This record gives sequence, structure tokens and C-alpha cells, in this order.
Amino acid sequence: MEEELSWVVSELEGTLLKDPSVFAYLMLIAFEASGLIRFALLLSSWPFIRLLHAIGRSDGGLRLAVFVATAGIRFSEIEAVARAVLPKFYLDDLDMAAWGLFSGGQRRRVVVTRLPTVMVERFAKEHLMADEVVGTELRVNRFGFVTGKFDDGDDRRFHRRVSRQPCLGMGRNLCGSSFLPFCKEKCSPPFIGNENPDHRPAPVIFHDGRLAKRPTPAAALLILLWIPIGVVLAVVRMTLGLTLPLWTFRRIRPLLGGELVVKGTPPPPPSGTHSGVLFVCTHRTLLDPVVLSFVLSRRIPAVTYSISRISEILSPIPTVRLTRIRSVDAERIRRELEKGDVAVCPEGTTCREPFLLRFSALFAELTDQIVPVAMNYRVGFFHATTARGWKAMDPIFFFMNPRPVYEVTFLNQLPADATCAAGRTPHDVANYVQRILAAALGFECTNFTRKDKYSVLAGNDGSVSLNSSSAMDHLLRALRNFWPPVLFYTAKGSCTL
Repeated sequence: MEEELSWVVSELEGTLLKDPSVFAYLMLIAFEASGLIRFALLLSSWPFIRLLHAIGRSDGGLRLAVFVATAGIRFSEIEAVARAVLPKFYLDDLDMAAWGLFSGGQRRRVVVTRLPTVMVERFAKEHLMADEVVGTELRVNRFGFVTGKFDDGDDRRFHRRVSRQPCLGMGRNLCGSSFLPFCKEKCSPPFIGNENPDHRPAPVIFHDGRLAKRPTPAAALLILLWIPIGVVLAVVRMTLGLTLPLWTFRRIRPLLGGELVVKGTPPPPPSGTHSGVLFVCTHRTLLDPVVLSFVLSRRIPAVTYSISRISEILSPIPTVRLTRIRSVDAERIRRELEKGDVAVCPEGTTCREPFLLRFSALFAELTDQIVPVAMNYRVGFFHATTARGWKAMDPIFFFMNPRPVYEVTFLNQLPADATCAAGRTPHDVANYVQRILAAALGFECTNFTRKDKYSVLAGNDGSVSLNSSSAMDHLLRALRNFWPPVLFYTAKGSCTL
């Protein structure tokens, strides 16, 4: 049956992807798998790569770029970046008309790329529905490190994998795509009239990495020049914004260079005779409950899981540590609600894309005074979340952006007939809150959880061991009164319930 299917073969760069250059994706490997030094080194080699391309030695330029980007890096680390970081950038550059032509009909699909196969295979098979990927193969030594060299023989691999003559070849004629002469029908970009809005590739819901912009040579140079300025700016912003009383925030905010957009009407502080309100927030970054406290001009305790003791001590707002034991956690939150307002993020982990993860239903069992809060943010250069990296840097990367923007939208408090008091189940209430928050943000609801995210991005389930307090913890607690409230979350963590 497989032999009866026709074949379609497409070039990736400049055909399925709009940009014919592979340099930006190698820059992502350099930055995310190695660091800033290799990132700068690869950028400095770009003029030589362009020179080789100009004199007709484009293969030599590619070899140089691959060598600088990958030599000495563990192959498993490149695989991790290809899984967690690259698909988002590929999808953002996808030519939808070319995708419509490539994906149409009952055919076997082959993607041909100049990049190493490991950098493309996961994206091509999971998002472009490709059956095969033909690219270069990185050489790996016996210790698992990439040598920076790759094997030849793409044409031989193409003929070995494609057993029949392809019915359609998609590539650039000017570049002399090696597989086009073997195809019955040939087409080149631009592709017009093939886009189908009802048939789209699988979306990227989870992705990692610090860079928010695709690092083309110009963008990479701008990022490198901005980083020293951004570090100083982040320190100034955090010092001014977090060492002063919360009520002064609205006055000093214009000096910080960011923007805070508040929509809706926040509820008043709880009176002495009433329990507090439970703010149910979407979870975009670790700063969500802190920003909520800034908006309300009072410190709102945040329910947390898997953040370190040092993070709790240095946090500018109170934290309520969960144990993942349902009865114990419920009692802790109830006690906090008796004292005042509490903030929770039922998704359990952050999500960058316009999707909401499945809400835990525990919050719906604890109170009928529930105020949904839609949190969102925008950045220019750097993402403020990570699954694989060092979470201590999350707030710093957020404040390193030239003009970070946070949006806080207060929805109406849930009516009594929408809570458990009216006989609804906690899961019904949680799903209802998820839907109205998604509608307010223009997001989509999903059934994915924290475990799904960490399984995709980090290869684990995101769980942490709950260690008892150490002597160092007690010492740091004793020093708390002498330490300014700086927003440093120093270990893996997120607000959750």
C-alpha cells in the first residue's frame, strides 16, 4: 500500500520557510545550547560566511557556520534545543501557501534541508506531517560531543529514502535544488492560492529558550549590544520598583520604562468581618502575583509550589507553600483566606503561547468569593520563563527588555450560581473559570498540564522533592529583616494550585 502512494518533496529553507537563510537557526543553537560567547563568536563569523557565499562557496559557508555553532556541544543538548526551542521559530516563518500545497492529498511527504537533520526532524514530522527528512548528519564522537563536521551524500540519502519518482518537487530553481530533476512536476516560490485557513499545521503550545526574536544577523547584533544596557536597566528597575512601598509604584512606573495596562475594576480590600477574595490568575510568568500586588497596592499572598526557601525569603510578597497533599494544601489556603485575599494560578506552570492549560479544581472547593484575573505580558528581546534553564534569571530577563508590558484584566466576581455553593462540581467551576479567562484574552483552552509541558521541554514531569528546612533556611529567615525585598526567584518554581 505504501508503494502506491505518490511522493511530494519540498525544500525547507526558502520554500516551506520564507527565509532561505539557515543562519538564524544556527544562532539559536549557539545561544541556547552553549551560551553568549558562542553566540557572539558565530555572529562574528557571519562576514566570512557571506564572503564564501558571494564567491560561490556557499557549501563552505554552511560548513563554517555549523562548525562554530555545534563543535564541542553534546549531541543530546542539540536535540533538546531542537525539541524545545526551534519549532516555534520555524512555525513563525512558515509559508502557509507552500504548506497548503505540501500537505494536500494522500501523499508521502519528504522535507529536504541544508541544516543537520536533528535540527529539523521533530518539527517536520510533528507539525508539517512529513514522513521523511533528508539533511546532513552531524558527526559525534564516542563521548557524545559533536565534532562540528557533517557527512556528505545528501543525493544518495534522498534516493535511498524515496523509492519512487516523486510526483511533485517544491524548491528554488535559482539554487539548483538537487532533487528537482528527479520529480515529475516542479514548482517554485512564490506559491499563490494554496492557503487553506481551515487546514493549518499543528500549533506549538510549549516552547522554551530565552530569545523572543529570531536572531538574524541584524537582530543578533542588536541583542548583543543591548545586553550590557539591559542588565543595568534591570537592576535599576528592580531596585526602584521593589525597595519602595507598593503605593509609590504608580508614580515611579514612568521612570522604569515599562508599561502596565489595567482593565476592569479590582475588588476593594476585605473588611474585618469578611474573608478574603481568591484571585484566580492565568499564569504567564513568575511575576504574576507580584504584578497583581502592585496593581492592588497591597501585598497579596501567593500560593506556590517548587520554589526554593531562598525565593520565599527574598520574595516581596508572602508565599504559601504547597505540599501536593490535597487536604493539607486546602487547609493552608483556607487559613490564609481567613486573614485576607490570596492569589492562585491553577494552571500550575507558565505557558507562553495563547493557550490556557488545564485548571486544577482545588481552588473551587475553598471559597465562593472567586475573582478571575487575566494576566498577560509582552516582551521585545527576552522571555521571562524557562523550563530547562536557570529560573533565578527569569525576573532579570523580563526587566532587561527595553519596554516590557504587563496586562492585568479583572473580571467580575463569580456569581453564586456559578460556584460550588449552587451545587456545581469543583471541576465544572474550574472549567468555567478557564473558559471565561481564555475568552477575555482571546486564548484557547487545552487539557495539557504541568507534566505535559515539562515532558515536552525538559524530559521530566516537573516534580520536585519537598525537603525539610535546613539550618541555612533558618539563618536566612533570621536575616530577612536586614535584606531589601528584591525580586529574585532563585530556583525552579511557579505559582500553582
